[in-house]
Amino acid sequence: MSAIPSVNLADFISGDQARKEKFIKEIGNAFEDIGFVALSGHFLSDKLVEDLYTEIKEFFNLPQEVKDKYEIEGIGGQRGYTSFGKEHAKGRKEGDLKEFWHFGQYVENDPILEKDYPKNVVVKELDRFNEVGKETYKMLEKTAKYVLRALALHLDLEETYFDNYIKNGNSILRPIHYPPIEQEPKNAVRAAAHGDINLITLLMGAHGKGLQVKNKKGEWIDAIASPDQLMINVGDMLSRLSNNKLKSTIHQVVNPPRELWGTSRYSVPFFMHPISEMPLNCLENCIDASNPKLYNDISAGEFLHERLVELGLIKG
Repeated sequence: MSAIPSVNLADFISGDQARKEKFIKEIGNAFEDIGFVALSGHFLSDKLVEDLYTEIKEFFNLPQEVKDKYEIEGIGGQRGYTSFGKEHAKGRKEGDLKEFWHFGQYVENDPILEKDYPKNVVVKELDRFNEVGKETYKMLEKTAKYVLRALALHLDLEETYFDNYIKNGNSILRPIHYPPIEQEPKNAVRAAAHGDINLITLLMGAHGKGLQVKNKKGEWIDAIASPDQLMINVGDMLSRLSNNKLKSTIHQVVNPPRELWGTSRYSVPFFMHPISEMPLNCLENCIDASNPKLYNDISAGEFLHERLVELGLIKG
């Protein structure tokens, strides 16, 4: 049994009020307690998942000099390729043992945002890489929209509270490759302990050991989803907005046991970000005498900039 609660999005969108309320209660309680759920009933088909893994494995198997062509200077790694060891967790010097790719928003009917966001990078060597990436992005964004609708109701907000903030939001789909480990890592892990910056993260590929979550007692517990599930967690933006009612939980990806060092690991998180103008001011209905306001007022754009500087991805 996984220590992470399981929920089914089909309950929320079933049209049955009792099932809808059951989902809201289950995901709300999980996010107040551990900050993570394993979710089935999402909008990714088995075929799309299979196609995505095929494409990303082909990309990461390309020669290094080909991948390096897609590492774009000056945009803080927001689109295209980021090479091995470049990113580190807040407060750490050691680079994580991973390389990754970023797909970003496909802006609709907003020429200003279209100019503001960096363009997605097209991989010329792989015919279907960008098409499959875009379809995955759209299906994860759709899944995230319904999860946030449930959370809005849990927070006593109007159901579509988040809809306009996430439409054309600065969300990122990040296929990650953790290559085989060839020598004893010096104080580095595949992904050091961190909290996510964004509203919520939807993770494909948490099917084997590796991802660990820190519970309320400060213990590291394994977070393992079944093959048809996404692992979903609260990010710092949502934690801040809810005055820490919903928990952004510290998590990490640890190195495998030595006998598995020769294997690659792939995972694909979707970081759901709002538009930059979204206020992250603590919601009034999450503040009371026993829960005083914990955070200063800030916009999502300002908060993201602060954190990218801390991560070493952009200069302050």
